[in-house]
Amino acid sequence: MRTVAHISDLHFGRIDPRVVEALAEDLEEQKPSLAIISGDLTQRARRSQFREARAFLDRLSMPYMVIPGNHDIPNFNLLGRFIDPYRNYKRYISNDLCPVHQDDDLVVVGINTVRPLIWDFAEGRINSKQIERMHRTLKAAGPDRFKIFFTHHPFLPPPDSPKTTLVGRARKALRRLEDAGVDLMLAGHLHKAYSGDIMSHHTKVERSILVAQASTATSTRLRNEPNAYNFISIEGAGEDASVTFLVRSWEGARFTPGLLSRYVRSGTRWVLQEQDPGLSPVS
Repeated sequence: MRTVAHISDLHFGRIDPRVVEALAEDLEEQKPSLAIISGDLTQRARRSQFREARAFLDRLSMPYMVIPGNHDIPNFNLLGRFIDPYRNYKRYISNDLCPVHQDDDLVVVGINTVRPLIWDFAEGRINSKQIERMHRTLKAAGPDRFKIFFTHHPFLPPPDSPKTTLVGRARKALRRLEDAGVDLMLAGHLHKAYSGDIMSHHTKVERSILVAQASTATSTRLRNEPNAYNFISIEGAGEDASVTFLVRSWEGARFTPGLLSRYVRSGTRWVLQEQDPGLSPVS
């Protein structure tokens, strides 16, 4: 079994220090095989905020992957946003905006969906070059490894808000994700935690793909949810795979296990086999 901590929307510059400390401690206790951080490490892309984010990343004892979010490029500094939007991100976090991880069990591809040169840069897009790079890497991995694709901007809206704006060119990307055999898609941006099948919204998709969205891990900018992250347990690959999502939520003193959702492959479809809103033995 492999375990993944899916963390998003840290927003250093607008955080609760107690939550940051508790998150670092909980990750050390849970010991995931890999941490995936799906963007918005900072609130305003300032150097001081990136330094705080860097200090947090340096505390992680597990391998991690990270991509930027729309808050990780300058907002009010228009010149900086147009000339060198990722300057601070690359200096303090990573030069790689589209990271790849491969081992015997997992293949993970992250894509930067931030678009600094569009007017409403809070909304994201994926371009044709990125789509083909993602497809090439995941397709080449073959059918015997579990495949994860992650972005900052979402491909699946919340169940209670189906008209939420999704990442641009989602339909084109999904056709290639289907062909590449992707099993799981992760994202953030909305500060809401939920999971489901991409087919529940994109009715023309022919391949069942799991999706998990993460809440904000440490920001004080909450949207009727506590700070939380997803602890994901993965067993097997292909038709023998099963995935368990456990939302670990801040409850005032520490992160504790909350909603648990377990999906299993049944032929070509993911089926929700178990959902438990209370405490779980998987902790």
